[in-house]
Amino acid sequence: MTEPFLAGGPLFGLPLPELWFALLFAILGTFLFLDGFDFGAGVLFGLREGDEDRETILAAIGPFWDGNEVWLVVFGGALFAAFPTVYAALFSRHYLLMFAILGALILRGLAPEMYEQRHDDAWQRWWGRSFVAGSALSPFLLGAFVGNWVAGAGRSLTLSGVVVGATVVALAVVSGVAFLRVKARGALREEIRTYGEGAVVAYLVGVVASLGVLSLAADRVADAVATLPVLALVVASVALAAGYVAALRADRDHLALAASAAMTYGLVAVVALLLYPGIDPAGGHTVDSAIISTLPLNLMSVGAAILLPLVASYFVVLYSAFSGPAEPTEGY
Repeated sequence: MTEPFLAGGPLFGLPLPELWFALLFAILGTFLFLDGFDFGAGVLFGLREGDEDRETILAAIGPFWDGNEVWLVVFGGALFAAFPTVYAALFSRHYLLMFAILGALILRGLAPEMYEQRHDDAWQRWWGRSFVAGSALSPFLLGAFVGNWVAGAGRSLTLSGVVVGATVVALAVVSGVAFLRVKARGALREEIRTYGEGAVVAYLVGVVASLGVLSLAADRVADAVATLPVLALVVASVALAAGYVAALRADRDHLALAASAAMTYGLVAVVALLLYPGIDPAGGHTVDSAIISTLPLNLMSVGAAILLPLVASYFVVLYSAFSGPAEPTEGY
């Protein structure tokens, strides 16, 4: 009796292809926010020269960064499971870019571990620069991948990819500043505020520039940009950016972090709207044509309904356990 129920149609009559499309980008947004403030903290690491500030930054992200990367694995797994043809087409089309992303993530993870192993100047200078490079390249390359995806580009290096990549780096710094102001104390907390204000302006400029170059790259993107939902999200981004700056100046750091989260999910929502009802413009795949068959889709939906709340609960426990301020003496 179970098999006909699961194979006879969408579970409870739900629009599962559209729900999985939305879930896919919700997972991507979660990764870009959670690992985004780690990336941003890594970029800020390069802007601070004092050992105490640098150790505080490493201590702030130390308990979280490897857990945050789980969401990238979940994103890749969800794309493979629900839209396997899109997974195969995207990753094979941009395989050099994917290897570059993995290399940047490995460098970002390895560098701080090596940085802490020895305390001579040359060693820490080399690995400190490597940490900054990995932290900046990771969001840049991820943004380039997303920009190429939306534009339907067949090459890894495109103007769309470069502009979207730079925009994602700016957003990472926005989140990183808010996160460090929550976790840090003293001069570091006060002095990084100006970085956040500058980064949020760069992010807004990047959003406009990204929409412009993507519109030039594909007519369907130009048509989507002119729709009410996309325009509303752009206006909301401006309002959130103003709220972010106001929150920083009022020392409402948790509110600033929430504003950066909303900007991140808003950016990912724009990407989803620019793609839908397609999911792989270069391959001509739509959400309905690329989704897997009914039975495995229903089974996956049941599994996701059980497992994703458990994963989210783990992160609630993790962030609750390490909710206090970071101290430079704690180590990485």
